[in-house]
Amino acid sequence: MKLFSNKLLLALLVLISGYGYIASCTHKDEFLLPTPATTGVVITRGNAVLLPGNMVAGDSNQWKLDKVHSNVMWSGNYVGAAGLLTGRFTQFGMHDVTPAKMMSYSTSGQPLKDTSWAFYESDPAKTYFNGYVQINTSNTGEPGRDTGCNIGTLGTTKIIPGVQNLVDSNLARIKTTKVEFDPLSNDYFLTFDLTWRGKLAAAKTISIVGRLKYIPKAYVSNYAVFGFQLLFQFNCRDFGITSTSISDKINMECNMNFNNK
Repeated sequence: MKLFSNKLLLALLVLISGYGYIASCTHKDEFLLPTPATTGVVITRGNAVLLPGNMVAGDSNQWKLDKVHSNVMWSGNYVGAAGLLTGRFTQFGMHDVTPAKMMSYSTSGQPLKDTSWAFYESDPAKTYFNGYVQINTSNTGEPGRDTGCNIGTLGTTKIIPGVQNLVDSNLARIKTTKVEFDPLSNDYFLTFDLTWRGKLAAAKTISIVGRLKYIPKAYVSNYAVFGFQLLFQFNCRDFGITSTSISDKINMECNMNFNNK
C-alpha cells in the first residue's frame, strides 16, 4: 500500500510539472500588457511670438488689446458670512505707467497705448507684462457702495466724467520680474511686483506669484484672436486697507483678449 501511495504521488508531480511546461509554451508568443501610464495633462507648447508693435490698425502682425472683451475682476470673503463680495474694474490697461505719466487725462478712451507686454510661448525668459487698474472704477453693481464707502475704504476719489485718473493714489500696477513654465501643465508662473498706495502715505510694492494661462490663437472672420488669464491673490491689509466688511485676502482674475485687426 505504501509503495502504491508513493507511485501515485510521483505521478501527480509529473503531471503538474508537465502542465506548467505546456502552459508556458502555449503563451510564450503573447505580448505582455504594458504598465498603465500615469494619467495627467499632456504638455504641448507651440512657438507663438505675440507682440503689440505700435498697434497700427490693419497690420495683422501687431496685436491690440480688445478691452471691450476683457475684464479685471476681484473677489473677497464677506466677513462673518459665507458669501463673496465681488466686483470688476472698468478702466485698466497694459502699459508701464512711470511717474511722469501719472496724471489725469481728458479722454474717454485708453489714456496710454497698451503696448507694454510681449509673449514668447516657448521662451518665457523673453515674456513680460505690465498692467494697471484705476482703483476708483471698481464696480460692484451697487452704486451706493461704489461711489460711497468703497471710495473712502480704498483711499481714492470719485470718478470725474470724461477723465481717466492715472494719478499715484488711484493706480494699482503690476510689473513682471520673472516668467517660468509650469512643469505640470501648459500654464506659466509669473512673479511680479504689485505696487499700490491704498491707505498708506506712499505707494508700496510687494512681490507676488500668479498663474498665467495662454489661450491660443483662433480665427474670427478675417482676423485672429488670442487671450491670457492671470490669477493671483494678495493681502489688502498690506496696503493699509481696514474694513469690517471684507476679509484680508483678495482674489484677482485678469482676462485679457487680443486681436490683430
